[in-house]
Amino acid sequence: MSPIVTVQDAVTAFADFMEPTDAELDAIEQEMPVILADVELLDAQIITLDRTPTELDARRIRRARRRALAARVALINRTNASMPGGAA
Repeated sequence: MSPIVTVQDAVTAFADFMEPTDAELDAIEQEMPVILADVELLDAQIITLDRTPTELDARRIRRARRRALAARVALINRTNASMPGGAA
């Protein structure tokens, strides 16, 4: 019979190396409006999974799609504005 060995030591041994850097945290913070808009869209879609969507559900999904798209466009515009040289 061989002993069962846990991998806890191997997993926690690299915990210090797995923390996000400041640059990664800043990138997540800039993308947060897009993430929240996507969550709102998913919530609106999940509501309609087990039933026939009503007109209110359809409007909620359309509104959430527009917000998600607007958040993505705003992020792209911020990213392009901060790049040296910029896009023409």
